[in-house]
Order: sequence, then C-alpha cells, then structure tokens
Amino acid sequence: MTSPLNGIKVLDLSRVLAGPYCTMILGDLGADVIKVESETKIDETRTWGPPYKKDVSAYYLTANRNKKAITINLKTPEGKEIIKELIKESDVVVHNFKTGTMEKLGLDYKILSEINPRLIYCSITGFGETGPKKSIPGYDFVIQAMSGLMSITGNENSGPQKSGVAITDVLTGLYATIGIQAALLERHHSGKGQELDLALYDSAVSALVNIGSNYLMSGDIPKRLGNTHANIVPYQTFQTKNSEIVIAIGNDQQFARFCEIIKLAELASNEKYSTNEARVNNRDQLVSIIQAKMLKENSDYWEKACLKAGIPIGEILTLDKVFEDEQLKARNMLITYEHPTIGEIRMVGSPLKLSRTPIKYRYHPPGIGEHQAEVLKKYDKK
Repeated sequence: MTSPLNGIKVLDLSRVLAGPYCTMILGDLGADVIKVESETKIDETRTWGPPYKKDVSAYYLTANRNKKAITINLKTPEGKEIIKELIKESDVVVHNFKTGTMEKLGLDYKILSEINPRLIYCSITGFGETGPKKSIPGYDFVIQAMSGLMSITGNENSGPQKSGVAITDVLTGLYATIGIQAALLERHHSGKGQELDLALYDSAVSALVNIGSNYLMSGDIPKRLGNTHANIVPYQTFQTKNSEIVIAIGNDQQFARFCEIIKLAELASNEKYSTNEARVNNRDQLVSIIQAKMLKENSDYWEKACLKAGIPIGEILTLDKVFEDEQLKARNMLITYEHPTIGEIRMVGSPLKLSRTPIKYRYHPPGIGEHQAEVLKKYDKK
C-alpha cells in the first residue's frame, strides 16, 4: 500500500510552527522529509516548555513527526554545498527565514532553481517577500493583533483577545501545504517548479472571512461579540441550570423546532423572530427570552432534546474530557507510539482520512541531528 506523496522529497529548513506543521502534514501523506537545523541554532520549540519528558518538549513533538533530522551550518561553504547537493534530489524546500536571509546565504529561489528547475520553493514569512512591511519580523501573536483578529475576539468588556492557539501559524501551515500540493500537481503538466510566497499576515486576514466581508460591504467596524455570531441568531453560549452549552441554529426550520423544544412555538411565527434577519435585528430581546428558558433544565436535558430534533448543540469540554471522547478514539485521532529516548508518547493524529492510501506514522519526532550519518553519508566531507 503506497502513500499519496510517496517518492516526494522535502527539505525542511523551517522551525517553530507554521513551516514544521506544513512539512509534518506532507510527511504524514508519505513524503520523505529531512528536517535541517543549524549546528548553532536548533528549532526553538525544542526548548519551549514545560512540559518536558526527559528534556523533550511537548511543543516540539506536536509538529515534527514523520521527519528525519540533520544539522548543517548554512553559513559555511561546506554547509551551503551540502544543501545544494540535497536540492538536486529534492522536490520541495520549505523555509521560514526572515525576508532576505536566503539571498544573503546564496540559497534563494533563483540560485536553487538553476540547480533544480523542478523545485517547489516555499517561503513562509511574517509579511511576505514583497511590500513595505516585508522586513518586519512576524510572530503569530503580533500577526493576530495586526490582522484584526484580536480586535474581533473577546467580548465588549474583555478587551481584544488572542486565540487559545497560534492560529495564524496553523492557518499558514495549511495554506502552504495546499499551495505545495497544487504546485506539484501543476509541475506534473509543465515539468517546471515555482516559488510560493506565504505570509502569516495574508493568512490571518483571509481568516476574517464573513467579518471582513461585513466590514467591506458596510464600512462598519465590527464589535467584539464574545460567544455570539455577527450574522446568525441564536448562535452562541447559553447558561443552563448546571453549566454552559453552545447552541448553533443555522436556519429558520431549525429555529422553529428549537422553539417547540423550549415550549415557545409561537416565537417562530412572530415577525420579530421568524427569519434570521429579524432575529439578528432583535437579538437582545430574543436571547433574553431563550436564556430564561435554558436556566430551567440541566445541560444534559437540553442536549438530548436538541439532538433528537436535529438542533446543533454541544457541551463546552475541557481537554481531559475531549481526549476521553469515544468519537475521537473511533476516528483514530489519538495515536500512541514509542520514542527511543522518552518511551511511549501520546499525540493527536492526523485529521486526513484517505480510504485507499491512509496516513502512516512512520517516524517519531527526531532528536537533534538524529539521522546525520544516514542522510549525509554521500555528502558530508568532514
């Protein structure tokens, strides 16, 4: 049984999250990924803890499986020569150095594409390789602030809030993966490689989706709505007798069924609430009515009643409950394998489910230079 990207060779010059997340996905899909770290500067996430297990950080483990690891000093002629030799056999190179760094190293797309015209060269930076901000360093937290994402996250009283994870890194990693696979597919027809220019800033702004579109159409600067939705009502958290739950009603038919469940069927025919537009315009009054009803029963009661009627509803779970969920276990979203130095580790699996060429977990997240001899036996002249 083969893998979707079997035979594709990826040289991973990236570190931290966006780039490594991208190359891990490529590795999950069967690509041969070589992770290159500097002899003097390793991937910072190796030191981002706690938690650690025998000096291996949980952060590093999250984005580096299915790779082999080597170390090279890119500032030396010998190191650059090894990279160029590896490029001859590579299909893809991914880096996230600051704009201009690869040019200074003599490893930019122009030079590497002359060595291998079929090379897919993916650059991941904070603000991209062009534009007036191209030289500004970009970290996820900063990008969340500058992109507008923080301005719409939180509630009216909380002040701007960041996402609970480095979401712009994750999004950029996903966009990079999509772009690389598109370029590989195009190369199948043209025989030529190309350069991909991915920016965290661009990815974050693209993630504004309906909120960005709302502003562009109306000119109104959006307010922070907390756990409510700008365009749909009711679509938010509600306090029940014992906890908070999420109810996400997406159309008028669902709203009518929900009104029956809370024994207020007349709301569905009231012109103030019969359509989503009307419900958005009369949000506060309607939410107040619903909230009063929700407080009369426990979350379990509402969840069973709503699910029976096809109403989207869900409990707000902490991670201890998430990782005991039978659904995740059934979907193989929790994986366990042996690491040579820290023993058994549990990790989140890939969400990609392919029927004929399933994801394979071939390699543990590698130690520093773990595969040096294996990978560089043909090139290392030291």
